[in-house]
Amino acid sequence: MPAARIAEPGIAAAYLPLQGRVRLGLEKVAGAAMVIAPGIAVTNAHNADLVDPSSVIGVARQSDLMFFRVMDGRASAATAPPQIGEPVTAYGQGTDGSLRQAHGVVQQIVTIPGYAKSPYFIYAAPGGPGFSGGPVVDAAGRLVGITFGYKDRGRMRLVYAYNLARVQAEFSGLSKDRAKPQN
Repeated sequence: MPAARIAEPGIAAAYLPLQGRVRLGLEKVAGAAMVIAPGIAVTNAHNADLVDPSSVIGVARQSDLMFFRVMDGRASAATAPPQIGEPVTAYGQGTDGSLRQAHGVVQQIVTIPGYAKSPYFIYAAPGGPGFSGGPVVDAAGRLVGITFGYKDRGRMRLVYAYNLARVQAEFSGLSKDRAKPQN
């Protein structure tokens, strides 16, 4: 079977595969990241072992997001909010270096009191290991989320993703925290 390709040019240009080894260098692991602004990428904090520590800008306080610098001039992708019932495609990495994709449908947009915008959404798809930090894309090719986890419910796999409003808010909060004087 030929390797999967990212069909959306904006997503392909902003996608970063992540690979490494953990546990004494014995276990191969993979994940992904996305460029969200010039020179700035995001992945999950649990992917920290897959990113050069000297490039890390910071880790969000209230979510599993880590921001880091990229120097290869990649552009960020167009974004949109997720919609219930919307078909989506998620991308991730196999430990063999292959690009993986999972097609699904947005099942739920989760709201939490105190958040002005929805912090995350759930989509049903066969994503799993290697999709962490990777993009979730709508049918128009726009980035709607960053995958952070999954849970099997019977015969269905539910995958969790932060929406881009949450990702941007966490990055803005991180930037504000860095600007505050330290006591």
